[in-house]
Amino acid sequence: MAVDERHRHALHEAAREVLGEDAAVTLMEMLPPVGWADVATKRDLDQLADRFQADLAEVRTDLAQLQIRLVLWFVGTGVAVVGATGLVRLA
Repeated sequence: MAVDERHRHALHEAAREVLGEDAAVTLMEMLPPVGWADVATKRDLDQLADRFQADLAEVRTDLAQLQIRLVLWFVGTGVAVVGATGLVRLA
């Protein structure tokens, strides 16, 4: 059975009659606003953390490879510019 606002209100009313207003409000505040199936568990968070760590490692690897490519590109460009400058001076 899905818990909707009507059911939550009925529970609050019943708790208020038995426990009093303050206790009923405390009880309702302790319940999740949605069904328990929608609440994340510690296991869910651990799995999410593991996926995040794996994705972060992949991003770091990609950045390291990009850094190497950029350094090689800048060195190659610098050598080409120096070589071209030397050819211009010889001419």
